[in-house]
Amino acid sequence: MSVRELSQRMDFGLHSISERFGLLFMQWAIGLIYIWFGMLKFFPGLSPAEILAANTLDTLAMGLVSKDLLLRGLAIFEVLLGVLLITRIKSKLIIAALLMHMFGTFMPILIFPNEVFSAPPFGFTIVGQYIMKNFVIIGAALVLYPKR
Repeated sequence: MSVRELSQRMDFGLHSISERFGLLFMQWAIGLIYIWFGMLKFFPGLSPAEILAANTLDTLAMGLVSKDLLLRGLAIFEVLLGVLLITRIKSKLIIAALLMHMFGTFMPILIFPNEVFSAPPFGFTIVGQYIMKNFVIIGAALVLYPKR
């Protein structure tokens, strides 16, 4: 078998897998990320973004609600979104809620830039990298958004 034939077979195989499982895998992957990251917030000290998330929510809520309650609410919201995605519910409302959440994850860039950047504007801390990976989730959510 020539390299060209092997390449064509691999291309056909990957195309078939992509057609059959690509969107399903993407939906499950995002759902699992949401469940996993959300569950971490129920256990103090496990989420690398816990303190930043709590401080961001506290700032946005202007200190009117306890950080603990805000963090638990965020955890519930994230786990619920993950479960809805894994159960293959792709309503426009769920994807819109996911995109709204993603918008919120970028707030620390404006509110706490010293925690996001080690050398602005391109040198990110590990927390900044954690935030920036959300561009991939946004792209995937736009692909999953239900067509008319």
